[in-house]
Amino acid sequence: MGRIGISCLVPASWHFSISPVGCLRILNTNLRQIIVISVLAITVSLLYFSVVIIRNKYGRLSRDKKFQRYLARVTDVEATDTNNPNVNYGIVVDCGSSGSRIFVYCWPRHNGNPHDLLDIRQMRDKNRKPVVMKIKPGISEFATFPEKVSDYISPLLNFAAKHVPRTKHKETPLYILCTAGMRILPESQQKAILEDLLTDIPVHFDFLFSDSHAEVISGKQEGVYAWIGINFVLGRFEHIEDDDEAVVEVNIPGSESSEAILRKRTAGILDMGGVSTQIAYEVPKTVSFASSQQEEVAKNLLAEFNLGCDVHQTEHVYRVYVATFLGFGGNAARQRYEDRIFGDTIQKNRLLGKQTGLTPETPYLDPCLPLDIKDEIQQNGQAMYLRGTGDFALCRETIQPFMNKTNETQTSLNGIYQPPINFQNSEFYGFSEFYYCTEDVLRMGGDYNAAQFTKAAKDYCATKWSILRERFDRGLYASHADLHRLKYQCFKSAWMFEVFHRGFSFPVSYKNLKTALQVYDKEVQWTLGAILYRTRFLPLRDIQQEIFRASHSRWRGFSFVYNHYLFWGCFLVVLLSILLYLLRLRRIHRRTLRSGSVATLWMEEGLPAQKTAGTL
Repeated sequence: MGRIGISCLVPASWHFSISPVGCLRILNTNLRQIIVISVLAITVSLLYFSVVIIRNKYGRLSRDKKFQRYLARVTDVEATDTNNPNVNYGIVVDCGSSGSRIFVYCWPRHNGNPHDLLDIRQMRDKNRKPVVMKIKPGISEFATFPEKVSDYISPLLNFAAKHVPRTKHKETPLYILCTAGMRILPESQQKAILEDLLTDIPVHFDFLFSDSHAEVISGKQEGVYAWIGINFVLGRFEHIEDDDEAVVEVNIPGSESSEAILRKRTAGILDMGGVSTQIAYEVPKTVSFASSQQEEVAKNLLAEFNLGCDVHQTEHVYRVYVATFLGFGGNAARQRYEDRIFGDTIQKNRLLGKQTGLTPETPYLDPCLPLDIKDEIQQNGQAMYLRGTGDFALCRETIQPFMNKTNETQTSLNGIYQPPINFQNSEFYGFSEFYYCTEDVLRMGGDYNAAQFTKAAKDYCATKWSILRERFDRGLYASHADLHRLKYQCFKSAWMFEVFHRGFSFPVSYKNLKTALQVYDKEVQWTLGAILYRTRFLPLRDIQQEIFRASHSRWRGFSFVYNHYLFWGCFLVVLLSILLYLLRLRRIHRRTLRSGSVATLWMEEGLPAQKTAGTL
């Protein structure tokens, strides 16, 4: 008769055999083994079931992350859901020279990926309008009575307090950042204004506001924040997800010995205001310097920072060049130009005995004004009369010396150091005067083409002023274009062209400049970059909380631990223990009875009892 023997490395009492004709014996002699195997089978099944559920659950969440990020972009114009407890808020006050503006930003809970930045957007009210408010005058007007600064700024903070949910006030960071108007004040007056803010605001408002949250920022910081804000809106800090996306090879600052990495190409910015011009762009490669003096200058123009939430992660480390050129804005340049005209003409008149510009009949012929327009310059009570000749080429030639270029390598306007730009793999956005010059009158905003721009500007300059006025009266130009724009469009077109191509050395064949007023139909302020940079460590806190919650949710996912499966698991363990204990007692009892029966049997047959192994 066949017999199957099963023997494992288990206690001897677990060894058993199965006989084809005696299978029923298992029910009597091996009940413990059957119970244990059954419990193990049930436990394994429960584990497998729980793991499958958790995998499906978290796998689905992971797949939805990309869609959620896209959805966040799409719903950026929707009203902010202030009832959502997972929405966080931040406030930035831009204290400029002419007034102060408050911006309220919001972002959902961080997704838990340490490589992603916070998804910050402007808060929108019930009418879907950005939560923004502006007051006048500028904060620098309170330099002589700083004790009134808190009262001055209170309307802005009250405005923000009404929009941010009350329960979120204590965890909402507030930043008060002052720019050009405050920079020109003496340090003692700056300090007095900031001290008043730091003393009084915490008394009346519960926002998260510490000493480092009120500051006079430099022009370099302002440029970096603007660069961050624009590239964030463009999505240039996200991971490479499409093979068609432009990438750049980057040497991470501080780790030049390591291999270069590939990441999305960021966009540079050009901003020409009325007084100054600014340029900012990433320097992906390690740069060399022509001299030690140039290296010293570069230290003040290159900013290296980490946008990531973890300083040990270098994926979001950037090296950005930022330079601001005072006097190179459109209006300031025109003023410098007129001052030069006035001084040079007066000097020539004295030397040559002429009367050029001193009467309307003998005007100074200005190539940078439209054809036949009449204008005049007033200085020290003396007037100089001008008449435009509309010569765009001569205008460019006349203003070239104002670039103050030098023969030294790697320099731009005023001989300031400028790192090399890879013109074949770069992209720039031009704002303010770059946009106004191309769009308001010439209607060429967007993708910049040097040849087309030059032709349009040349034609405009050569057009008689009477015709330009007629076109203006017919509404053929942009709605916000005024007579001042028409009068100085010729000069500013030439100035923008020279600054871009001669000052910053962009080739006339460069095709990757976009002039814009907004990015994705949104006005991008430097305050967006400021809140993004200053809250960059908040995701680490959210990630740590998410890990803590996730670890607990995983255990909760194994439902047999925290719910009724725990009860049944404990019940089975206790039941098994009781059964094993009873079986053990039963075996001991049987041995005792068997020993007693043998002794009785020997005595009944008149034979001496055999010695047992031990004495009872």
